[in-house]
Amino acid sequence: MRLAFIALALISLLAASSREAVSEMADAVRGKYIVRAAGCISCHTQKDGKGEFLAGGRSLISPYGTFYSSNITPDVRTGIGAWTDTDFIRAMRQGKSPQGAAYYPAFPYVSFSGMRRQDILDVKAYLFSMAPVRQENRPHDLRFPFSWRFSIYPWRWLFFSPPEEMPGAPLGTPEQRGRYLVDVLGHCAECHTPRNIAGGLKRGKALAGTRYGPGGSVPNITPDTETGIGTWSAGDLVFFFRTGLKPDGDDVQGEMRDVIEDGLRHLSKEDLLAIAAYLKVVPPIYHAVRPANSSGASSYDDDW
Repeated sequence: MRLAFIALALISLLAASSREAVSEMADAVRGKYIVRAAGCISCHTQKDGKGEFLAGGRSLISPYGTFYSSNITPDVRTGIGAWTDTDFIRAMRQGKSPQGAAYYPAFPYVSFSGMRRQDILDVKAYLFSMAPVRQENRPHDLRFPFSWRFSIYPWRWLFFSPPEEMPGAPLGTPEQRGRYLVDVLGHCAECHTPRNIAGGLKRGKALAGTRYGPGGSVPNITPDTETGIGTWSAGDLVFFFRTGLKPDGDDVQGEMRDVIEDGLRHLSKEDLLAIAAYLKVVPPIYHAVRPANSSGASSYDDDW
């Protein structure tokens, strides 16, 4: 009996050591940088200092209704403080809660599903290093049939397939690093790509802009010289990412201003150049985006 007790104690210690090893492998400092690159702050913190840092409650207005971001502080009751590494990875890669419920794709897990495992663990380490905030999540205010939560499942069947667990592709060139920053971490397509009536991204118009983005029209960021950013140099792009100023002297407003202030301007020059390098080589798409309040004809069918 005594031997059995000792064996059980040893197993418990080994299991605890294993969990500690996973935590020790995660880098909270690196995670903070990735949180900036992934735009977590601008989505999960209310604007103008009206809410606690990363405690959620920020609205995202869409054609389907209004979504509200969740509390991602380590509060055990209202945040993610009770989540394990496995729970966090499942949420980021599969879009599912610890209880197995599917999240609405306003949480961009379609893009985050391509994140490297270590990057996800580092993000979790940073979030768990922050002060917990006790703030209940606000329910979404959606139109029918999107308010019917079961509608998520046919959407997932049509538009989302969780990737297999596998080592990340090499990021040896600026373009490869830029693709990871733009398509995965930055999830730029989620805002800059038009959607069909069911909410699926129109992959043939990737990054070509939409009149139904967060806060209104979102521009074409493909290198098309007429309707996109094809005339911008790499230097123009890096300057824009740091200041919000366009080559013509105009400054960006709205949601993109927050993306820059809370995210892009904190990235290294190397990473900003990588983003610019990738945006210069994506396929140019001629796509003139109408203003959100415009009913006039577009030069190209931009949205459903």
